[in-house]
Amino acid sequence: MTSWIRFRQPQGHIGFGVLADGNIEEFEGDMFGSATASGKQWKLNDVELLSPCLPSKVVALWNNFHALSQRLGKAAPSHPLFLIKPPMSVIGPGEPIRRPKGYSGKIAYEGELGIVIGKRCTNVAPEEADGYIFGYTCINDVTAVDLLNEDPNFAQWCRSKGFDTFSCIGPAIEQDFDWRNANVITRLDDVERQNYPLADMIFTPAEQVSMISHDMTLMPGDVIACGTSVGVGSIKDGSTVIVSIDGIGALPNQLAVARQLEPAA
Repeated sequence: MTSWIRFRQPQGHIGFGVLADGNIEEFEGDMFGSATASGKQWKLNDVELLSPCLPSKVVALWNNFHALSQRLGKAAPSHPLFLIKPPMSVIGPGEPIRRPKGYSGKIAYEGELGIVIGKRCTNVAPEEADGYIFGYTCINDVTAVDLLNEDPNFAQWCRSKGFDTFSCIGPAIEQDFDWRNANVITRLDDVERQNYPLADMIFTPAEQVSMISHDMTLMPGDVIACGTSVGVGSIKDGSTVIVSIDGIGALPNQLAVARQLEPAA
């Protein structure tokens, strides 16, 4: 299994490499291009893990699991339903989720599988799409729920999901991953809240990449969040969410305790 990570060394050095048996073999160059081993090695316990990639965008799907579609009473879509999350929303494992300033409403977690794009991808045929997938990772797609329908004239998907720190990604990008035989498990303060099979996806990863690439160009490092299934819930300040997928790893993030709201001017 090949697990790619990004990391920060205590002296501030940021690098990337392959994780094996608790050690990191550092690489140089471009993770998605001409990466070569640098000869340096680091102990995993001696570094801080970062988001394993720096996407130009996160494409986040909605209603992509049969179980959730049935629970919601929605028909399965004929094309992936998605929104775009900005790169500033991305954080890595262990980094705090920050409550938006002035927002005291409900914040929700969504444990998901993430597809990481490996090369520029435009108008790709379904049978060729697997060749554009670099690997897979875990995602917590965070939502400021009360903002979604704040204005009855316009559903604010991008605003409610696009705040800084609202796309938790990691801990690694796994290249040798069989999504058909894996489950997404989400735990909130050590209580299991989600446990669903990825085989229940409406659109497979290859279908997602192909169809979305006909809507927009996907770039190396971009991430498609495959959508979530049943069990979505809210996070209280100070609570920790851990999204784990066997074969990829565990992604922990805590909702930071909110600062006292500033008085209105």
